[in-house]
Parts: sequence; structure tokens; C-alpha cells
Amino acid sequence: MENHNHKVISLKNNEKFVITDSFLTLVKKFKTLKDTKGRIILVIGAPGTGKSSNIYHVIDIVDLNYYEPILLLDNVKMSSKEVYRKIYDVLGEDLHVETEEEAFRELSKYDAVLIADKFLDSEFLDENKVGLAEWTNSKNILTIPFFLLWIVEFFRHRMALKEMNLVFQTAWSIQIRGFKYDLITDFGPFSKLLSGILKGLFEVVEIKYTESETIKIVKSHIKNIDEKDIKFYIKKYGNKPRFILNDLESKSLDTKTRKSSFKSTNTLKSK
Repeated sequence: MENHNHKVISLKNNEKFVITDSFLTLVKKFKTLKDTKGRIILVIGAPGTGKSSNIYHVIDIVDLNYYEPILLLDNVKMSSKEVYRKIYDVLGEDLHVETEEEAFRELSKYDAVLIADKFLDSEFLDENKVGLAEWTNSKNILTIPFFLLWIVEFFRHRMALKEMNLVFQTAWSIQIRGFKYDLITDFGPFSKLLSGILKGLFEVVEIKYTESETIKIVKSHIKNIDEKDIKFYIKKYGNKPRFILNDLESKSLDTKTRKSSFKSTNTLKSK
């Protein structure tokens, strides 16, 4: 199972941050949200690149007035219709409205509506609940009715959507041999084709790093680490700081545990 110790799901988790080219691109894009409406921005990037970290830091920098719903599903067995209804229930409770039309009217008052980890991976907020991503991964093909319902909603409310800005943290994740990959960014020509289609339909910003940027990010968390060690993990994971940091942290904990165990054994022997 993936370690999520360095996963950022709010501004308060984002104290250590390194400015990168991707971040500056996102800043330029988000700054314009205050003066325009009817836009859909997809923030893409491979797992472990810190999409949420970049999003929350930009929001803080540009002082964006945004709404971010939290979707806590009871379990992965919920039907498409139940999940669809749950989303509107969340909007109703948060915005104090009773109808879909009222909900869209209230959402239009924000600079942007953000669909990110608190909606997709909310199990990190409450281990007894699941987010939309885990639900879709579990239901697989049975999620088709859910997405069809939202396609219908898109056309029903397309005029209202022109008065809103939507920002989606976007990934199409799959697991291969225990490693997490993203179909939109990790698979060469196929990913370029897929991301090209998305760029033709929406505004897209990809979070990605150079090797030097990855080294800076890792060093911001672990001060005395040797660059050669970081480069070793870059070869293993690519420029994905969260995966590198999680691996380094787990190895550090293993080392401390072994030392503690060794000291305990020697103390017992001496007695």
C-alpha cells in the first residue's frame, strides 16, 4: 500500500514548498480566474508530483475565493444514483440551498470551485469513509451510470456553468506491480495523445519537474541528504518527490527501529 505521509490535502499541510516552473505556470492561470467565468481548468500530473501541493499554494498566493466540497462516501458499495445524490446533498448542506438551480447560483459567487483530494481521496480525512476515486476504482465499469448522469447534468445546466470556474485535480490512475501510474502522463505517445485531447477541450496545466527541481524539493524536507542518494531514487521513481520522500522516510524509520532493537538486545545481554 502506498505511504501518504507527504500528501498535501490543505493549506496547513503545505509549509515546505519549492517554487518550480510548473508552479509559476499555475499562478498565471489562477490569477485570471478572478476576472473571468465559464472556464474549466484541469491540473494534471503523475502520482507523486504534488498536484494538490501546487494547487493549495497557488490559491494562497493569489488569494482565490474558492469553494472545495468534501465528499465522504459511506462505502464502495454505494450505487451510482446514491453517490450522485450524495454530491447534491453536500452542496445543499454547505451552501444552505434546496434546489440544484440555487446551488449553481451560489457556486457562481466564487472565483472557482475546486474538485481535489477532499472530494476524490477523502478517506485521508476520515478512515471510515471513502472518496470518489476509491469508489470508482472499486466499482470499475459499474460507474458508467454515474458519469452518464453527470453528462446529462452538464447539458441541463450548461448555461449556469458559464457563470462558474471549475478546477479539477485530474488523474487516471492505475497500479502495475505495486507502483501507481497515470495514464494521462506516464505512458509516452499514448499519454501525449490523451493529454492532447484534453488540451483541445479544456485548459490544462501539467505539474512536472526537472531533476534539479526534484532535488531541491527533496532537500527542502531532508536537509543533509546527499544528491547522489536523491538521484538514485529519481532513477527508481522518476521526478516524483512524494514517492522519493516516502521511501526515504520509511528506510529512515527502519534504520532507527533496527538500532533501537540492537540496543535493547545488548542491554538484555549485559544484564
